[in-house]
Amino acid sequence: MIDKIEHNSSRINQLKETAIGIVKRLKENGFSALFAGGCVRDMLMGSIPEDYDIATNARPDDIINIFKRTVPIGIHFGVVLVMENDFEFEVATFRSDGTYSDGRHPDTVTFCDARGDALRRDFTINGMFYDPIKDKHFDYVGGEDDLKARLVRAIGNPFERFNEDRLRMIRAVRFACRFNFKIEDKTAEAIKKLYNKLLTVSKERIRDELRKTLTGPNPDTSIKMLDELNLLHEILPEVTAMKGVEQPENFHPEGDVFTHTLLTLTKLADGREVTDTSKERVSVSSSIDNKNISGSWELAMAVLLHDIGKPVTFEVSDRIRFNNHDSVGAKMAEKICERLRMSNAEKERITWLVKMHLYLRHAQEMRISKLKRLFAHEGYPELAELYKVDSLASTANLDDYNFCQNMFEELKEEEIKPEPLITGNDLIALGLKSGPIFSKILDAIKDEQLEQKITTKEDALKKAKELVAIESS
Repeated sequence: MIDKIEHNSSRINQLKETAIGIVKRLKENGFSALFAGGCVRDMLMGSIPEDYDIATNARPDDIINIFKRTVPIGIHFGVVLVMENDFEFEVATFRSDGTYSDGRHPDTVTFCDARGDALRRDFTINGMFYDPIKDKHFDYVGGEDDLKARLVRAIGNPFERFNEDRLRMIRAVRFACRFNFKIEDKTAEAIKKLYNKLLTVSKERIRDELRKTLTGPNPDTSIKMLDELNLLHEILPEVTAMKGVEQPENFHPEGDVFTHTLLTLTKLADGREVTDTSKERVSVSSSIDNKNISGSWELAMAVLLHDIGKPVTFEVSDRIRFNNHDSVGAKMAEKICERLRMSNAEKERITWLVKMHLYLRHAQEMRISKLKRLFAHEGYPELAELYKVDSLASTANLDDYNFCQNMFEELKEEEIKPEPLITGNDLIALGLKSGPIFSKILDAIKDEQLEQKITTKEDALKKAKELVAIESS
């Protein structure tokens, strides 16, 4: 672990020194250059930046001529990617933007100075500059004051900023939750009035912003804030439908389905590893693999959607019931994933987690073969975490979770995923024709193998003959 921290610390230092080197090179060629945006905010807050953006009065052609390895990723907007020491830096020419017809990109840009560039950015805390050579800050928008006041405030007229790029409405929520800030009143009021323009943003961009929000430090607060700003119903109306849906008090003393879901997200966030940015920033180094299950995007979405089927399955008989809400919810989750343009792998994992979120109930009564099959699924760690936080947000009974986790940790991989004792070829050798019966027999034999009732190929073949005889009779 010490070696990893030392390696990562070295990469962090190299990242910063490389960024400073780019600024120096631009200055040596007669241009001004400054760190810009989020990295300046992070440094003022005492955090180590994940990346460094650089703003300059050099034009794109100048940048390309000065640096050996560049990619003109947004040359029409003055943005060039500079690659140095295996790092990538966005180097952008100071610019002011014209109108935004598409609600995302400016129709025209005009190259200008640092002050003009600051005025076209989204929020004051993201609109500051820093000269690392002179150790001097430049704040034309009141960002430092808002950092001290813990406010997310749109630069200038918030209606103009959000009409330029409607995704900024969700970004305001993300930054507020990330830093435990408040959204400034006029900025929040603009969001409440412009919420119905959000869906003009591409589903992919909404999905990516939702990912950052749900895997951030306060996912429960983010969902609540999105709801208060009228945005949640635009993105996930199925989630707002959970509000006011009562649950049986003996199983859910915490309240309705929406309240339970928020509490489940709270428990999920509580289980995440906290990265001390003053010591270690995993994302800087691709060689450090942080496999913290609680930070999984698929798990976060499954936690948000695990009870999505309850509003449509609500009924009162002997008590409040939500029959088959897991299966119904899985189908709803699948449609949501498709609507948000998720990958097939993401969709399959989220849908599976929603469908299986109750599966560990009564685990202590399950056959060992059934549990071993579950443990063999690559999604089991996420399912266990989902079951855990779901339980903590309701009855707080973790008996089944602890039982499963203890067994999962004690079993060796070869016990969970043993090599098959026989295959389809062995069944053909017994005179059986290929067909649906194959999988039925092989599954039955695998169950007995997992139960350790069968341990040799001879026993497996004997059992197969018995099963063939039963199927043929």
